[in-house]
Amino acid sequence: MRWPWVLAAAAVAAGPAPAPAPPWGVTFVDVADRAGLVHPSIYGGLERKRFIIETNGAGTALLDYDGDGWLDALVLSGSRLQDGARRDADWPSGQAPTSRLYRNDRDGTFTDVTERAGLARTGWASSVCAGDYDNDGRLDLYVTFYGRNVLYRNAGGRFEDVTKQAGLETSGVRWGSGCSFVDYDRDGRLDLFVAHYLRFDLATAAEPGQGANCVWKGVPVNCGPKGLPFDSNLLFRNAGDGTFTDVSERSGIAKVTGRYPMTAVAADFDADGWVDIYAACDSTASILYRNDRDGTFSDTAVPSGLAYGELGNAQAGMGLALGDFDRDGQLDVLKTHFADDVPALYRALGRGLFEDAATATGLNAQNRYVEWGAGLPDLDNDGWPDLVYVTGHVYPEIEPRLPQYPHRGPRVVFRSLEGRRFEDVTAASGPGATTPHSSRGAAFGDYDNDGDVDVLVMNMNEPPSLLRNDYAGPNGWIAVQLEGTRSNRAGLGAIVRVTAGGRTTARAVLSQSSYYSHDDLRAHFGLGTAGRAESIEVLWPSGQVDRLRDVEGRRVVKVREGGLAK
Repeated sequence: MRWPWVLAAAAVAAGPAPAPAPPWGVTFVDVADRAGLVHPSIYGGLERKRFIIETNGAGTALLDYDGDGWLDALVLSGSRLQDGARRDADWPSGQAPTSRLYRNDRDGTFTDVTERAGLARTGWASSVCAGDYDNDGRLDLYVTFYGRNVLYRNAGGRFEDVTKQAGLETSGVRWGSGCSFVDYDRDGRLDLFVAHYLRFDLATAAEPGQGANCVWKGVPVNCGPKGLPFDSNLLFRNAGDGTFTDVSERSGIAKVTGRYPMTAVAADFDADGWVDIYAACDSTASILYRNDRDGTFSDTAVPSGLAYGELGNAQAGMGLALGDFDRDGQLDVLKTHFADDVPALYRALGRGLFEDAATATGLNAQNRYVEWGAGLPDLDNDGWPDLVYVTGHVYPEIEPRLPQYPHRGPRVVFRSLEGRRFEDVTAASGPGATTPHSSRGAAFGDYDNDGDVDVLVMNMNEPPSLLRNDYAGPNGWIAVQLEGTRSNRAGLGAIVRVTAGGRTTARAVLSQSSYYSHDDLRAHFGLGTAGRAESIEVLWPSGQVDRLRDVEGRRVVKVREGGLAK
């Protein structure tokens, strides 16, 4: 028997030789400083990480929190341990780190509105997911932490901590990781999935080198995740009155154990019209919670092909992205991993089945770095989704002894060669790509409304990067913004398909993706040389299907459920 990736590779080799690729027209420039995104995300020690809590970093979000049509920027932050102690640092008044919300001033700059928005909080933040859980037309936030997660209700420019009132308080100290708002029962209200990475106690945690899972390539490092206790995931059902009910056990969500889950993505993976939940898991098999359409879920990651890598091994799953890299109208899955491994690129085969096409498509050209936030954006608007992931090692102690594993790395960029293969164009993608950082979360979206996709990146113990995409070329684009009526207001869980130039590309509208991050809710499509989309199809979470014909490009098209375009 030949392995699927060998068959895929043979198919690629046997196909017709592709035409020479046009020059790569994308340049990334980091404009964070001039844009006013200047506050560092503090996360653990600078040159040494004693404990795993210092290593994972946090996410970012590009979201329009004030509804003015321009993306604002949220950058999460952690904290730091007291020197020589097993407790959080004592920060001088006014100097404690906090997550930062920056309002887009619509002129290339941002204003820090963290305090007035009610989002100032010091702690070990992990991930952010966004959604309009009360269907009032304003995006709310859920932020996970080591300690206590928070539901922030958007009260019109200011966020209120309504965690307790909403029934989302949990007892004890838990390490929240990925999360997603998801309408799993198709009642038009967003429910909430929350993953937990592992159980961790600073008071009893082993020091670097003091255990079998505390050494990497002969160098003492912080311990884990292997060997640390597992935790369980939670699902909360939206009651429709501002509160949530814990349905983790009866839904089957909590029954999947023995995993270290990280980023969580909610989308319809088997095209049955019901939203499923996929969690990338570190050092263990990943989880695909298939929606059984009766209020329960079953883990189908193994039979679907999404549990392991192409050689059948568990990988260090961290980041996730959905896109349609081969333009067959189905959602493919990108999952990022640790150094010495390549990302998994799961090609959708239909009926909920996937095969890992990473080797066949050339992603094995690069495996030096620890990979985190990732996306499948069409950077040059040629109609073919490209591939981006940010990097940064978890062990800063390694580089002095093993320089081939740098603590800070590039933002790796692969261009699509018409969906057949990917070409590493990092070196040709400008200083925003090549300048090294130890990065984690990355959010993708068009912050300057110029028609190409930019990237907001969380950097460990540095200010964020705002990578402006200075694409210089003739290709067109179109973006689709949704407003649900029977479905949830933000359209989370919808699949948008755009046909242009005779080819169809699919994208999903997601609450969380990349690594612990939230992307622009406007589904962006490159049109190539086409000036218009031949059709736009929206598959809503309610089951409603809307189709628009002959839609002019180079603009954001707002689609209200029922087929009304604005």
